[in-house]
Amino acid sequence: MTEYLWQKSSYCAQGGSCIHVATADSTVKLTESSDPSGGILRATPSAFSALTRVLKGQP
Repeated sequence: MTEYLWQKSSYCAQGGSCIHVATADSTVKLTESSDPSGGILRATPSAFSALTRVLKGQP
């Protein structure tokens, strides 16, 4: 199994469930901190960028 260098979201509250992000093989990977070995969502960098723009309310 591939090991990723996960980074915790800067919006994570102490002790709460958080989103972790990693990059590898030209993809962005997302997982939940409560089960980092569970499901991993994969996206292209452009799709991840579009997602973060929408979540921030930017056009």
